[in-house]
Amino acid sequence: MNTNELIRKDRKHLWHPFTQMQDWQVDDFPVIEKGKGCYLIDTQGRRYLDGVSSLWCNVHGHRVKELDRAIEKQLKKISHTTFLGLTHPTAIELAEKLIAIAPKGLSRVFYSDSGSEAVEIALKIAFQYWAQKGRPEKKKFARLVNAYHGDTLGAVSVGGIDLFHEIYKPLLFETFAIPSPYCYRWETTRDPEKVKNEALSAMEKVLREHHHEIAALVMEPLMQGAAGMIDQPAGYISRARELTRKYNTLLIFDEVATGFGRTGKMFAADHENVTPDILTVAKGLTGGYLPLAATLTTEEVYSAFLGRHEEFKAFFHGHTYTANPLACAVAIANLELFEKQKTLEKLQPKIQLIKKRLEDFYSLKCVGDIRQCGVMVGIELVRDKATQEPFESREKIGVRVIELARRKGAILRPLGPVIVLMPPLGMTEKELNKLLDITYESIKEVTE
Repeated sequence: MNTNELIRKDRKHLWHPFTQMQDWQVDDFPVIEKGKGCYLIDTQGRRYLDGVSSLWCNVHGHRVKELDRAIEKQLKKISHTTFLGLTHPTAIELAEKLIAIAPKGLSRVFYSDSGSEAVEIALKIAFQYWAQKGRPEKKKFARLVNAYHGDTLGAVSVGGIDLFHEIYKPLLFETFAIPSPYCYRWETTRDPEKVKNEALSAMEKVLREHHHEIAALVMEPLMQGAAGMIDQPAGYISRARELTRKYNTLLIFDEVATGFGRTGKMFAADHENVTPDILTVAKGLTGGYLPLAATLTTEEVYSAFLGRHEEFKAFFHGHTYTANPLACAVAIANLELFEKQKTLEKLQPKIQLIKKRLEDFYSLKCVGDIRQCGVMVGIELVRDKATQEPFESREKIGVRVIELARRKGAILRPLGPVIVLMPPLGMTEKELNKLLDITYESIKEVTE
């Protein structure tokens, strides 16, 4: 089937996520057929650098032989078996590997299929934990403004991006919003230390006044991804841990986006040696090969679910493909590659390269702010640097930049006026330079 026919059938039958399908009927888009290394290849043979890791999940690149072989090897044994009342070797081995690399004190692994579901599970665990500890009044959640934790209803309830979530408000449960330390757009100051202290004061106020009814604080540590790559000042997450302990509230870290090396360490929590009560992971868990997620908890949280059969204290949650053996097998191979290839060690000079190259972007007329944590980058475009005046939505500034970047050979995605870069950890320095060149040129040509 030729490319034009594929596009015609796509437009006739498909409904794409986060996409205005009326525009889709007339906009150009590539049909990706293959991948090799850090490149995506369309049906016409054009190659594109995968500048956002295929939505933040690819780690070592595409068609990695060790990951391909892991799936092939498992496929010869069994592709799927239920995890309800049964177990299998790959799930056991992966859980052991996850606990070994997770923040110290996390000891239990509950598998699921996506980041949204991992968060949904974390919320249900926190809710049920307090009910079974004799504190059923602790049933609400605190969350950061601008948060994004997925698209299922529980995850949306603890989200905070009105663009995505406003229409669903009648379906959602009530939460307590805490200002996120968004230095670039903080009202009183842009000094990171002052922003941190003011944001933490707001956090403490919410916890002090409502801890008797709050089950958990849910947050993305170090970097709020879908909010536009909003970074948090040093010391913020460790102080959040102190405050949740002080006010007897569980702490849930959503590391779906930040986990598996994206921030320069295996987990964002590692930067400040913080152990949350519950940790969610997905995306990079399988190296970007198959859907798999996990929710990790401490033994203290897990123990609240133990009891006699007739007490019905078990965690009543699970899905058909929980702990899918193929996904677990490739996740094991992914973690082994981290160790074998010294991925995190080799990543450090790449992070510095990105940092140095990004300094040049401030010379562009419409680049207002640049936020980086590891290989997670957000470049915020504004109409006026002096006033920080934003572009209007109808101008589609981010969309225009990424469309030009695509024509130049790189796949990017905007978050409104924020251009996001999140390359695979395995991208070479030469490829990174090319990606940054394309991004710089695209922003310059569209805005100047």
